[in-house]
Amino acid sequence: MKVRCSLKSARARDKNCKIVKRKNSKGKTRVYVINKKKPKLKARQG
Repeated sequence: MKVRCSLKSARARDKNCKIVKRKNSKGKTRVYVINKKKPKLKARQG
């Protein structure tokens, strides 16, 4: 998984990429790019 400042370019890498918000165990919200067909294109912001 790549950690990036901006996810705009990470989302544009493939048409199946989606942006999702998920909370971690401490309640902090993180923004992720996920791709079910090519899992190596995952990224996290921050």
